[in-house]
Amino acid sequence: MRTNRVLMALAASVTAFALTGCGSGGGGGAEVPTADGGGTKSGGSTAGTSGAAGTAGTATTGGTGGGGGDQAEIAAYVATKRKWVACMREQGFDYPDPGPLGQVEIDGDTNRARKKDPKFLPASEKCKEFNVTVPMAVERAMRPRLTPEQIKTAREFADCMQKNGAPDFPDPDADGYQPSDNDGTEDWDPTTPGAKRASRVCAPIHGDPVETGPGKG
Repeated sequence: MRTNRVLMALAASVTAFALTGCGSGGGGGAEVPTADGGGTKSGGSTAGTSGAAGTAGTATTGGTGGGGGDQAEIAAYVATKRKWVACMREQGFDYPDPGPLGQVEIDGDTNRARKKDPKFLPASEKCKEFNVTVPMAVERAMRPRLTPEQIKTAREFADCMQKNGAPDFPDPDADGYQPSDNDGTEDWDPTTPGAKRASRVCAPIHGDPVETGPGKG
């Protein structure tokens, strides 16, 4: 059993959005450009999800965010996504304005139809410089706020892992989530015999069943 599957039992899953991969949220109250390109508005504890240009809904979010640094990173990301939308519109694909965290949402049928359009791939290639990776500041703003009990459990789990064969297992941040640089790699080695043993020993902390071998006799 992979340990990151154990960790996911603690946190709610993060919503993924079509094409641009960015969910709604705004725990840090980030200042981001408005849909019409002028001024700014605060994400606050809720954030709009864009359907068509100029429309928005709300979704409650959590997470502690990272203060002014996160706000600047989110604002820069939203500005870049606005450039991507503008570029794609120039190529003939009318995407809606990005939401407060840079999410660009279209329905699945429209998405599939566009991918079959022979003009879509050349357009995507021309605009790819603006279709950047979702930064950690946005990931933090998207994820749900954990309860004090969940944060305590995350700390107990990390301590257990470190004491039972995985000394490089990272301590959770103040919000209860594992630190990450969003590069798609683990910040510790889950493949060692010690790490696998620690995963089995510590699984009950999250209420997961312990994997056991076949019984004797």
